[in-house]
Amino acid sequence: MLAARRGWRAPRACWAPRRCAALSPGRAAARLRVRQALAAREPAGGVTVQGWVRSVRSQKEVLFLHINDGSSLENLQVVADPSLETRDLTFGSAVEVQGKLVKSPHRMQNMELKAETIRVVGPCDTWAFPLKTKERHPLEYVRQFPHLRCRTNTLGSLLRVRSEATAAIHAFFKENGYMHIHTPIITSNDCEGAGELFQIETSNEARESAEKNHFFDVPAFLTVSGQLHLEVMAGAFTRVFTFGPTFRAENSQSRRHLAEFYMVEAELSFTESLQDIMQVMEDLFKTATSTVLSKCPHDVELFHKYVAPAQKGRLEQMLKKRFVTISYSEAVEILKQASQTFTFKPEWGCDLQTEHEKYLVKHCGEVPLFVINYPYDLKPFYMRDNEDGPQHTVAAVDLLVPGIGELCGGSLREERLPFIESRLQRLGLADAYQWYLDLRKFGSVPHGGFGMGFERYLQYVLGVDNIKDVIPFPRFSHSCLL
Repeated sequence: MLAARRGWRAPRACWAPRRCAALSPGRAAARLRVRQALAAREPAGGVTVQGWVRSVRSQKEVLFLHINDGSSLENLQVVADPSLETRDLTFGSAVEVQGKLVKSPHRMQNMELKAETIRVVGPCDTWAFPLKTKERHPLEYVRQFPHLRCRTNTLGSLLRVRSEATAAIHAFFKENGYMHIHTPIITSNDCEGAGELFQIETSNEARESAEKNHFFDVPAFLTVSGQLHLEVMAGAFTRVFTFGPTFRAENSQSRRHLAEFYMVEAELSFTESLQDIMQVMEDLFKTATSTVLSKCPHDVELFHKYVAPAQKGRLEQMLKKRFVTISYSEAVEILKQASQTFTFKPEWGCDLQTEHEKYLVKHCGEVPLFVINYPYDLKPFYMRDNEDGPQHTVAAVDLLVPGIGELCGGSLREERLPFIESRLQRLGLADAYQWYLDLRKFGSVPHGGFGMGFERYLQYVLGVDNIKDVIPFPRFSHSCLL
């Protein structure tokens, strides 16, 4: 077996268009993605492209196909002899095409594939297939088919943008000296203190008596945040981040909420300034967005043309301008003086609602807005006490963006042992968070951090109204995908 492994050699696939151009007729066919074929600069023989048929047009002397493999919004045009057409060569069918990559005479496409052979790998019943050729299906329609909607242009573009944004976020943190940490998904921590937790138990436990032993020694939940675990790591590695799934058991089916979503979270040690945290938020936001716009121009343009025509201007304005900063107290005064009538009356000491957040962003010029220094009693126990008199606040910050409201939330963390110890005792949490107090006893330093909802970020960049349209698998139908 070992000898067989040593003797095996993977077939060499040509991924770079320049190398493909140098292929000789006697060599094995080079397998290209559609994106690579479209980007090729020179003709090449012996090329294989695999994908799904987006359109078929048969004429007397020539057969035209458009195929796509998910690597690009643009389709690759295939030109073939009509004799290569078969009954199974239909819209939606999976094909493998071999031939020559040649210059296209059409201005809109650089290269096209002159087919020598076409093999239908998987036929498609076009009458039963719910997606139809040359139709722009509304998002409401494709939500009915969570297992097929990724084959539409809109969702294909969304998922390519999502992939590039994920890579851009990781690249930003890596280039700025952060260590990536995989924080637990199953935890006993309720970081936010809101009680919106999914408790974990085995199927047998649900039927057993409460007196019997359970799988975990303590109540266990799906995580709502990796922040407390990141604080542990920041005490050893200075700058850390995590990017993973989080869960909120909020009983809401609104266009703003998800039960499962992804969070980008970071912690920075040796920082005493809330401005430092805000600067990282702004830099991350702008860097990731610039990368997405440069690497997925056609995909983003599709959304800005058909879904949210005004969003392109908002993004350009966001990238050029510095974010605005106001205090929570200033925000409440702005809301009280507003001519608009709010469903929730703005009062100092009450949390800002989405309607308030959107108004504040509009009032400040439709650019992202930092709101800082929230009331002490509104925020979780770990936020740093500002010790600022009758209107008692903590060093907290929320980043609000146009059309969405809150996108990021962060704070300086309370590093002073007497302060955090006193607050945990008042809340009756001192025993449960003894380990957290230990962090303040052994080499504690000023530190802070933030979290950003990834799906809300995608909503903002693309201008999508319903957050359920920026996730790969919506919880709408088909029990196997719930």
